Amino acid sequence: MSHDRVIAREFTPSTEEASPAPARVGLQLPADLLAQSCKRVGIAALVFAGLWLTGILIQLVGRNFFLEAMPAYMQEHWPVPGAYFASAGVLLSLVMLVLAARLRHRPVLLLDIGLVFMVLTSAIIAGWNQWIPIEGRTGPTISWIAIIILVYPTIAPNTPGKILVAGLAAASMDPLGVLFASMRGIPVSATGFELFTAFWPNYLSAFLAMLPARIIGRLGRQVRKARELGSYRLMNVIGKGGMGEVYRAEHRLLARPAAIKLIRPDLLGTSREAQVTLSRFRREAEVVATLRSPHTIELYDFGVTDEGSFYFVMELLEGMDLESLVKRFGPLPAERAVYLTIQACQSLAEAHQRGMIHRDIKPSNIHTCRMGLEVDFVKVLDFGLVKAERLPGRDVTQLTSPDLTTGTPAFMAPEMIEEGASVDPRIDIYAMGCVLYWMLTGGLVFDAVNAVAMMMKHVNDTPDPPSSRSEQHVPPELDAIVMACLAKKPGDRPRDAVELARQLAACPLPEPWTEQRATRWWEAHLAELFSDAPPSPPAAPAL
Repeated sequence: MSHDRVIAREFTPSTEEASPAPARVGLQLPADLLAQSCKRVGIAALVFAGLWLTGILIQLVGRNFFLEAMPAYMQEHWPVPGAYFASAGVLLSLVMLVLAARLRHRPVLLLDIGLVFMVLTSAIIAGWNQWIPIEGRTGPTISWIAIIILVYPTIAPNTPGKILVAGLAAASMDPLGVLFASMRGIPVSATGFELFTAFWPNYLSAFLAMLPARIIGRLGRQVRKARELGSYRLMNVIGKGGMGEVYRAEHRLLARPAAIKLIRPDLLGTSREAQVTLSRFRREAEVVATLRSPHTIELYDFGVTDEGSFYFVMELLEGMDLESLVKRFGPLPAERAVYLTIQACQSLAEAHQRGMIHRDIKPSNIHTCRMGLEVDFVKVLDFGLVKAERLPGRDVTQLTSPDLTTGTPAFMAPEMIEEGASVDPRIDIYAMGCVLYWMLTGGLVFDAVNAVAMMMKHVNDTPDPPSSRSEQHVPPELDAIVMACLAKKPGDRPRDAVELARQLAACPLPEPWTEQRATRWWEAHLAELFSDAPPSPPAAPAL
């Protein structure tokens, strides 16, 4: 993911979001690491099921071979119902697999049930191994149970106390298996002490398993501490890229969720590339901080960590970017496309009035979200490529890497591509025309095999009107506005965002897109956003 790529989250609550705070339950792992542990529980259950199935095949195929190799006293008490034990193991593993899927939003409970799964699996193994105990034990026996006790807590971590209790219970399954065999009339000559000496590796494993539990817990606390930026605590990762990550965050004193964009200098390539990117990152914070339009993403905080990573804290949006919206639900009705575009124009109008050109307007940088009681409320994001003529206290013309064309090729105005051409706010008008085209048709203005070919088409080719490529009705007046925005010469386009918004507002539409229609659409398609459950992180600012 590059610096101009927005991270958009669709409306499906993740495991991390529904997780209780780890600090309240004694397990010190952050929410995203808890979620990964829960996934491993399901994977472990699947692996166990496969091993048990292998055991069934071995039991059936190699029955005669094993029978001939057994001592006479074991042959007298044959058969060992290994296939039945293995079948029970398969069933138990499948049950655990289902629980892992259903309880993924309750990770602490799932990890506790995982320890019960470990104990029951050990009981099945002990039943198989000790159905006919080996006579004359003279030394310790390394059982599969010992291996499970040691390995399972590293797959599905838990608190040291719980792991010790579960480990001791699992370690006792082999002695209990021998006792059960004795109750069935199988001759067992070993005394209680001899049983202990035979199975003490199981009990040693139970105590050794506490060590990785303590290490994982300590690392979890270190991760939580490292994720504290100023007054904010980083929660789960909601986006990753080549330069860093976007986190869901919480203020340590205020009940306000936020999104934190974090860029690590060591991931930015050469020193020159790092300088340019970090300068853009700082500039984006400065630019956004000066804008007051409600349709521009709001900046809460900005800073540098002790390790030199740049970050800033922005509002967490409950919504979906226009790229994801169209890909998921198809082209929008003309009235809704106009409704959303007018709001985006209000953000751009303020930026243009302050001497700023966005330069990277595209569907993934425009979000429609829920804001208070309003829905389909537009937010414009990612001002990292903004060209600002009047940004106080900084010569921003020095922040662009030489010989670098900035922007996204599918939404770039011709003058941004032509060498020596001057640019003004009308490049954002061209890009808004491309965004409108996307919303109305579900496709780009031009199709091309690569970025260079795409840019050349924007310079040389005349696009088809949206109405010719849309299955929905596009009024001729709206067709004309979009084509005017896509004019090759800047002078043939609407002169600014205010003019574009005025033309769109005057465009005759079959039925206006109202707040009531927007609310009905959201309730029909995104009903989970209106639940009273604890808030979940929907979409994040750009990285």
